[in-house]
Amino acid sequence: MEARARLRDDGGVMRIEIINTGSELMLGNVLNTHQQWLCKQLADVGWIVERQTAISDDGKSICNAVRESLGRAELVIVTGGLGPTSDDITRDEISKLLSRPLAVDAAVKKHIVDFFAKRGREAPAQTLVQAQVPEGAIVMTNQHGTAPGLAWVLDPNPFRESSRAVLLMLPGPPRELKPMFTAQSLPWLKTVLSTPVSFAVRTLRSTGIGESDVEANIAGPLAKLVAHGLVIGYCARTGEVDVRLSARGDHAKGIVLEAEQIVRTLLGAALYGIDEERIEEVIIRQCANGGQTLALAESCTGGLIAHRLTNISGASAVLKVSWVTYSAQSKLSLLGVSEQTLAGHGAVSEAVAREMAEGARLNSKADYAIAVTGFAGPDGGTDVDPVGTVYIALASRCGTQVSRRINRYERETFKHVTAQQALELLRRELLGLRQLEGKK
Repeated sequence: MEARARLRDDGGVMRIEIINTGSELMLGNVLNTHQQWLCKQLADVGWIVERQTAISDDGKSICNAVRESLGRAELVIVTGGLGPTSDDITRDEISKLLSRPLAVDAAVKKHIVDFFAKRGREAPAQTLVQAQVPEGAIVMTNQHGTAPGLAWVLDPNPFRESSRAVLLMLPGPPRELKPMFTAQSLPWLKTVLSTPVSFAVRTLRSTGIGESDVEANIAGPLAKLVAHGLVIGYCARTGEVDVRLSARGDHAKGIVLEAEQIVRTLLGAALYGIDEERIEEVIIRQCANGGQTLALAESCTGGLIAHRLTNISGASAVLKVSWVTYSAQSKLSLLGVSEQTLAGHGAVSEAVAREMAEGARLNSKADYAIAVTGFAGPDGGTDVDPVGTVYIALASRCGTQVSRRINRYERETFKHVTAQQALELLRRELLGLRQLEGKK
């Protein structure tokens, strides 16, 4: 476990806790992404979260959680419950807990009125409850909504003797919380909390190699740097492994840089990006820089490859066309796959994948064309090609290569992994590294 940043003036370790409110979290209706995102933002500046708590929209639960966290921690971040509906009670409950009466903040009220006016609407009366601000709170304007963020420097801390604490309250919707935190909250926290010791971090992203293999390749060569303060973290997702390299102290930057160079040498082409980069971003950038275009012919992935690519700005200069040829007839009529090939080999086959890719490239006049066809399951499959089998074809001016993979997952994960493999096949081609495994 990484040591927490030493931030307090007395040389102690600053404790950070996050409280996520919302009954929808406790019912399992909504995935709690705040905890991961906030921890990452804080860790990247050297502040490590010690504890996370999720609670329902209940007054007693909210007060108990905040009181307990302030009794332990120097920084407490609370998310959710600042909106205008009847279950948004966090602001009111914390106001009572801190004995800070609520009063209308004119600037917040104007922001709410203007927010609706810009959309051609009158502000509903209930939304104005969000202009009620507890006494002494620092207000953070919500540029993407109406509920403001609220913060206090509690000096003294009412729930811990001889201590000082920072309490930060953020709106629940991610599209409001994230820009507020990065643009306002984090810069403010840096002014009211002691600066962490020098901290450096780099995340290297890999695909096509398992977590155990990644560790086996790099752990030994990095051992010397670990002895000098390097911290290695591994994060495995289906089809991908991230290696997080971090260090603290005066030599942190040099240690991380040296470690990165070692990992790059050892993992080589398996590394596709850094930090938050996605493989689709790398593909779009590489193609755009080279003036190269792409066409897609998707069957078993149902358009997921196109979806991932078109999430990236600049995709319009690269992706010319995408077909979702889910039926056999569409493969014939749209891509020019021959009836003989379908009848002789079946829709899930090397031959059909090859003709799909070549037809897509011919019809679109793109530089590259990717085609995928497979058995997503749970039904289908043959003795030769069981459920999970997928054929991925890549056509280019250098010819067509086909890779056969067995992805034994439920349907959604099958689609994600297959899309990842298809993009990785193209990435390697763009780098001049032809895929050898499964090449036909």
